[in-house]
Amino acid sequence: MVKRATGGRGGTGAKAPGVKAARRPELRLPPLEPFDGGELEPDGDYDGLEFREADFAGQDGGGARFMDCALTGVALDETRLHHARVLDSVLTGIRGVGTDLAESTLRDVELVDARLGGVQLHGSILERVVVRGGKIDYLNLRTARLKDVVFEGCVLVEPDFGGARLERVEFVDCVLKGADLAEATLVDVDLRAAAELDIARGVDRLAGAVISTSQLLDLAPVLAAALGVRVEG
Repeated sequence: MVKRATGGRGGTGAKAPGVKAARRPELRLPPLEPFDGGELEPDGDYDGLEFREADFAGQDGGGARFMDCALTGVALDETRLHHARVLDSVLTGIRGVGTDLAESTLRDVELVDARLGGVQLHGSILERVVVRGGKIDYLNLRTARLKDVVFEGCVLVEPDFGGARLERVEFVDCVLKGADLAEATLVDVDLRAAAELDIARGVDRLAGAVISTSQLLDLAPVLAAALGVRVEG
């Protein structure tokens, strides 16, 4: 089961006036039964299970539901999990390239030390999710809805937030390289604690976000270009 956190970022710093803190999940998993092996099933129902070092590469679990589960060291290369629901679960050390989680729901989830590339999460719903540690390359979150999501101590290479809605989202000690915010909507998004902030597109969509003074200076050339301002001398 899961206990809802009421807000804040665990002592990492005071919030700026008017910026609402993301609510984090506080997971308390029940005693888990080990997964008995076998392949994922489309529309499968997985409740109270522990998946340890399972290899689901190339398998089809579209529409599956994972409730009160722990996935540790699981391989998800080219795994199809379209329309999946991951609820009240902890995913640790998962790895994979081309994992299809499009139009899925992740609610009250911790994703820890993931190593992923080309993950498809477009059109998905993420609510009360913490992504802690690890590295995710080319994360596709186009048109997704993120609410109460924290990216902490992770590396995101060319994440695509195009057309997405981000509400109460925090980036804490994480690296964003080549982020795409084109047509995104930001509400109470806190970027001040990001270790590196590099926006490739959509810098004009930062209304609704808060950044630090040093980040403003770093982004000045990109902001000037977006406004059509020439800077000389």
